[in-house]
Amino acid sequence: MQLAYFVENMLCRQHQFALPLDYANQDGEKVTVFARETVLKENQNAELPWLVYLQGGPGFPSPRPDANSGWLKRALQQYRVLLLDQRGTGNSQVISAQTLTGKTTPEQVAYLAQFRADNIVRDAEAIREQLGVEKWALLGQSFGGFCTLHYLSYFPASLTRAYITGGIPSLTRHADDVYRATYKRVLDKNKAFFSEFPQAQLMCNQIADHLLANEVRLPNGQIFTVEQFQLIGINLGRSGANVAMYYMLEGAFVEVNGTFELSYSFLNEMLAEQSYLTNPIYAILHEAIYCQNSASQWSAHRIRSEYPQCQHELGKDFCFTGEMVYPWMFDQLETLKPLKAAAEQLADKSDWPSLYDLEQLANNVVPVAAAVYVEDMYVEFDFSRETLAQTAKTSAWMTNEYEHNGLRADGEHILGRLISLADELEQRE
Repeated sequence: MQLAYFVENMLCRQHQFALPLDYANQDGEKVTVFARETVLKENQNAELPWLVYLQGGPGFPSPRPDANSGWLKRALQQYRVLLLDQRGTGNSQVISAQTLTGKTTPEQVAYLAQFRADNIVRDAEAIREQLGVEKWALLGQSFGGFCTLHYLSYFPASLTRAYITGGIPSLTRHADDVYRATYKRVLDKNKAFFSEFPQAQLMCNQIADHLLANEVRLPNGQIFTVEQFQLIGINLGRSGANVAMYYMLEGAFVEVNGTFELSYSFLNEMLAEQSYLTNPIYAILHEAIYCQNSASQWSAHRIRSEYPQCQHELGKDFCFTGEMVYPWMFDQLETLKPLKAAAEQLADKSDWPSLYDLEQLANNVVPVAAAVYVEDMYVEFDFSRETLAQTAKTSAWMTNEYEHNGLRADGEHILGRLISLADELEQRE
């Protein structure tokens, strides 16, 4: 039975689908995939085209429609929107250390290997068929854009058009090339942050040195380390992050009986920043999103040695890292520890299938409109331009007005701009 309800002026209808874990074995194990259909109340019975939203990540659910605002407000003007909780996330059959308990390491590896973009797209195709939709449009944010390029490569006949925001990946480059480029962007964001708030450098140095000299535990009992503190630099690639980061640092220390300790409120914020604890797909498969017939072998960890600024030592100026994942996370983060052996084997896995069909993309006929952020910390601008040059029927809005989270910050305007670009592409035919 489908659950339907109203949120303000929107009708939301929930769907559950039992789909193959491995599409090469259609009769084998199934996974449950959840999707939420959203349409304006006034249009609930109208024949509208569909738009599927592909969330960033990997490993995070689709947004929950709690208000008619942002990009969803613009989309609902002309679409029936499907918010897909990608397999392993949200209300779909979720992946966590808890749900993987009982599987052997080889079983965990075989299971987790089925949660990349290729199967996310196969899920979407199976859902399209079950809903009886002939074709639909896509909106891919960040990693959702990676999924969109896969969709365009292998199921273009199912698409009317594609919108991509901050998510045009390289089609051919190794993960090492990606991290070599993104580390540079991370250093740029560090420089900008510490230039805007010079006192923050001293604050961060004091926090890092305190962690080196003392055993500090987060509210969940996990030992908090300098490396974990560096991870919050992932926020520096989002608009408004600098001032929010500074305010977070302001309350780091509290005086207790004449000595200074890291405050509970600060440590609680640090714990909240570790989404890897509840969304392990990100830590386990993040590097795999770049792998095609090659292994990542902990690429970000290896490439980090080329950037000594990112290695902290006592008395040295502190530097944040970005969205990189590291093998030590599976030694330090409590809910990742049980998944260490599987993560190591996946890092060494070299037979990942190809994600993109270069010939198909070179002959693409589906209108693709993309917002490409010039100063994006997560998706290298130059690599995005390479891919756009290799993909037919694309129109890109290249801008430095927004950071990677532009769709969240000003989604109504950005999606409206992309819809206009796609309209222009169709009019040229």
